[in-house]
This record gives sequence, structure tokens and C-alpha cells, in this order.
Amino acid sequence: MPNILILGGTGFTGKPIAKLLIEYSNANITLATRHLEKAQLLADELNKLYSVSRVSAIYADAADAASLKVAFTSQDIIIVAAPTTNYVENVVQSALEIGVDYLDVQLGTKKFAMLQSVAEKIKQSGRCFITEAGFHPGLPSALVRYAASRMDSIENATTIGYLNLGNNIPYTEAVSELIESFKDYRAQIYKNGQWTKPSSFEMRTFDLGSDIGRKLCYSMYFEELGTLPLIYPTLSNVGFFISESHWITDWIIMPIAWIWLKIMPKAVGPIGRLLWWGMRTFHKPPNRVELQVQASGKKEGKTIEIRASVAHPDGYELTAIPVVATLLQYLDNSARKPGLWMMGHLCEPVRLMKDMERMGTQTTTIIRKME
Repeated sequence: MPNILILGGTGFTGKPIAKLLIEYSNANITLATRHLEKAQLLADELNKLYSVSRVSAIYADAADAASLKVAFTSQDIIIVAAPTTNYVENVVQSALEIGVDYLDVQLGTKKFAMLQSVAEKIKQSGRCFITEAGFHPGLPSALVRYAASRMDSIENATTIGYLNLGNNIPYTEAVSELIESFKDYRAQIYKNGQWTKPSSFEMRTFDLGSDIGRKLCYSMYFEELGTLPLIYPTLSNVGFFISESHWITDWIIMPIAWIWLKIMPKAVGPIGRLLWWGMRTFHKPPNRVELQVQASGKKEGKTIEIRASVAHPDGYELTAIPVVATLLQYLDNSARKPGLWMMGHLCEPVRLMKDMERMGTQTTTIIRKME
């Protein structure tokens, strides 16, 4: 049986990843955290809940390379589900030294740059490293590829994220990681066959369906989108947009957060808590997290439009589900390829959608032929 270690295995993302792996794979799972007693309690709880003996616990601290090397020994792949981007070099180098594969659900340009700097070493060592995994980043490029699979040629593809968290989702350090990523915020899109300037910013209104309605959305760049025009030469327009939430959050709290971050760049914790409070307090139903792709192209010589979506009431679950759906492809070796990969480029998108649906996401695909 394969051995999978989850760094941050007791967290709000690590825990659902562990549960889904127990349900949908035969892997042995190790929960790795700085708090061994807490991890052991969860391991015992999961073993009892699922009537298995495949879950164990081990101490690991991302700041301590020696502890990582001990924890990574005898593992096949490590899942980085903790907000440890400050120690990404420790984690990556330890994985390479011990000889294990890797997947992360983290945000951050510095993390991505560090992985790119060792991409050739990863490939030469025969290791499979998967980055930019989860809801977003992760699903945007996968959904574009899913839409493209239903066409002979894809011409336009816009992905839109809708985040309505409700008031039951707790604040975690992952929010601070999100705020940290705002320091390198880019909003460019691929428009009429070329990328707009990194400093550019667009607002558009999209119809997100009957219960959500029309929403003003803001452009946001993800690395996974960057090479899609090379993969699909017929693609003229592609981009990601995040939906508005509430006017108080969008026009009062968010500008305060941006100014605060600019003046006090180390205050990511307080800024994150302010933004999280606004998102939990002022949103109105429907309460869910959703990602849509709205695409058009040609099929048998005729223009078609495709709208596909993935949704779940819990944002942490919607991060864990595509990760595990990708891991299922990794575990059967169909997606276990040497090199550095972004999740949305590595996974087979049609199977990904089917597996995500059986794991609890609400998925829809609407195809409309144009006259």
C-alpha cells in the first residue's frame, strides 16, 4: 500500500484530505504536525471512525529540516496542507534528499519561484512534484481543460470564483497566507491574443446562475493560466475573475486592507482577521463556494458554449476534494510523471470532475449549440 504523509494533517484542509484518502484509497496515512499529541488523537479517532488501522501520527516542524527528514522517510508522497510557505525550501529540499514525491495546496509567488528553481533537479531525480493544487489555484486551468475536451477547438474561456463562506467558517493561518500573497497581486488576463500588462486590472459583470445572479467580478492572475494559450493555440481570451461579495467588504474593508498592507506589510494576521470578519459578516445567501468556467469554441464546425461548475458549501472541503481526486490519478500512476507540475495541467480533467462529484461536490455541465 502507498504511504502518504500530510504535513499539517490536523488542520482544516489536512483533516478532510485524510478522511477522503481513507474513503477512496487504500493508502497508509501519516498525520504530521508540531503537536504530536493532537495528531495522535486525530489518528486514533479516524482509525476508529472508519474501522481501519491505516492512520498514524508523527512529529514534524517545517522550520526544522531534521524533523522533516525523519518524518519523510519511508513515505511515497508528502502533502503540504499547512501554511508553511516561509519554510518551503526546507520542505522541498528535504523531500528531494529523502526521495519522496510532493504536492502542495499553498499560495505564493515565492513558493512557486523556489520550486521552479529546482525543477530540473526534480525531473532528473525522477520525482513527481505537484504544486498550485486545490480550489484556486488548481481548478481554474482544470476547468478550462475540461471545457476544451468537449470541443474541437476552444476560443474563449473565463473562470469565475464565487466565495460566500457563511458565518461558520473559522479563521485559520491559511488566511494570513492569502493576505501575504496580495503583496505580489497580479490581475492580468489574456485578451484578444495577448496578455494585458501585470499592472492592469479589469472589472466585468457575469451571470453566475439563477440563485446567485449577476455579479461584478475582479480579475486575478494565476500561474496555471499562463501557459494555456500555448497549450491551446486557438484560445484568444482566458482569465480568472473573483466575484464581488458585499459593498461594505468590497468598497470599505478591502481598500482599508490594501492600504494597511502597504503601510504595514508585516501585519498580515490582523489584516486577514479584518477581511475574514467582513466576508463572514456581510455575505448574503446562497452560502457556498463555487468555481465556473464559461467557454466557447467550435464543435463539428459549429459554435458551442459550455458552462461547467464545481460547488460545495465548505471552502476547505472544496480545497481537499480536487487534491484527493488528483491523488487518485497519481496513485494509479496515470498522473505520476517525473517533473514539476501544476495540478490543473497534470490531472485528466474529465475523470477529475467525475471523481469530485462522487466525493461530494455539486458539478454541472451545460452545453449550448449556437445557430
